[in-house]
Amino acid sequence: MSEACRHLQDIHTRGANGDGCEECLKTGDSWVHLRVCMVCGHVGCCDDSKNQHASRHFRATGHPIMRSKEPGETWGWCYVDQLFYDPI
Repeated sequence: MSEACRHLQDIHTRGANGDGCEECLKTGDSWVHLRVCMVCGHVGCCDDSKNQHASRHFRATGHPIMRSKEPGETWGWCYVDQLFYDPI
């Protein structure tokens, strides 16, 4: 990790609010992969999913840091600085 962003200080949680994409579960949609907001724990679907709820959550809230919710994955992403971290 050669670069760091100031948004790492915004991490407040590593826990997820649920086991699936919160919005897709409400509408009966499916997803490809899940992402967890590290500010509030919101679980959203990835950009390969048709609804892209994780990115929509970032645009709506400004919460900059997310991590993968996929088993065995330890990476995260800062939307603002477009920086990848593994592990986050």
